[in-house]
Amino acid sequence: MRTKFNEQLDLLNEELTEMGDLVEKAISSAVNALSEQSIEKAKAAIAFDSEIDKKEKDIEALCLRLLLQQQPVATDLRTVSSALKMITDMERIGDMAADISEIASMQSIEKEAREMVHIPKMAAATTQMVNDAVDAFVKQDVALASQVIAEDDIVDHLFCQVKEGLSELIYQNKEMSGSALDLLMVAKYFERIGDHATNIAEWVLFSITGEHE
Repeated sequence: MRTKFNEQLDLLNEELTEMGDLVEKAISSAVNALSEQSIEKAKAAIAFDSEIDKKEKDIEALCLRLLLQQQPVATDLRTVSSALKMITDMERIGDMAADISEIASMQSIEKEAREMVHIPKMAAATTQMVNDAVDAFVKQDVALASQVIAEDDIVDHLFCQVKEGLSELIYQNKEMSGSALDLLMVAKYFERIGDHATNIAEWVLFSITGEHE
């Protein structure tokens, strides 16, 4: 019985890792669509959202089978219940990557605004947070999960820098206000992605320690 349960837990880890990879690709595609103002790349990025939604349903079904068939307790129960919470945050990240792609597909953002350096930094930071959070779950790594939580401050700081930069852009050229507002929305989506990655890391800590903030 325990061998079967361990095999299913290994499958759960694999599925979560695959979902994390899809989320990473969705964010990367959204950033590329934005920087290149490419409708085709925006469509490709949006398509990842459907794959992420399907993966969420697959993992949810696996978790429910584990709960019903294996009736786990203690650490095992925390592992499965945490996975159910994590996939909700990952699905929402996929939604936000799709929203960024929708903005990118409008092709109305001026080149000068698109070259705001802190937005790519936010994208890179949040992608790394998601990857590390999933990795921390698979490896049951408390230190890595705690690192992800700490890195949310970096994303928040970058968001403040983007707001300041866009405000200055509008002050210098009011005709850029439309592009600036679109990019502010993009930056806010990345800030929220960082929050969801933090949520994932907090559930990882719960799965290991039994404590949740």
